[in-house]
Amino acid sequence: MNKNIHISKHPLVLDKIARLRDKNTSAADFRRLTGETSLLLAHDALLNVKVKSVSVRTPIGVAPAQTLSHDMVFVAILRAGLGMLDGLVKLHPEAKLAHIGIYRDEETLKPVKYYVRLPKIKKDSLVVVLDPMLATGGSAVEAVEILKARGAVNLCFIALIAAKEGLRRLSAAHPCLPVYIGTVDSKLNKNGYIVPGLGDAGDRMFGTD
Repeated sequence: MNKNIHISKHPLVLDKIARLRDKNTSAADFRRLTGETSLLLAHDALLNVKVKSVSVRTPIGVAPAQTLSHDMVFVAILRAGLGMLDGLVKLHPEAKLAHIGIYRDEETLKPVKYYVRLPKIKKDSLVVVLDPMLATGGSAVEAVEILKARGAVNLCFIALIAAKEGLRRLSAAHPCLPVYIGTVDSKLNKNGYIVPGLGDAGDRMFGTD
């Protein structure tokens, strides 16, 4: 497996994914668990963010400290990626937020882009792409290509659950992209859904059919 693919072994991640899989989990709990799991995965994804040395004046004196040296952009792949933003924004409220609308054609299983709204991306910005399910990998590959075309250089990708097929496709298209996954499932069904997965993340998150 590509050395840039990181699969979580955190007990809290595994526990929350188990509850996300449960078909009896309510939409409210599904949204909460999605945000919590995303926050935990982001902790690993942001572990090597660059910092700069500064001096901070405390009530007692001056302390040497470190702060982030570059800005961050959190990119949700619509619509299910919206549920992951909550966790990351709690972790870093100062981040810029972006949205890319891509859906998968049910017949061809190919990605169809319908919406792109991005802030200005600098060469040194850390761009974090969010999509709960990495199934065929088509949407993820397309989103990363869009971001690179807009100037993104430093990117990573976070998903709750991935299929092996999706991981292979994303890794082949963008081999240097760090990918952080909650867990990996064995296969896709004929409709391109991850098996056993957790169903349609967007429908479960927003209570739609």
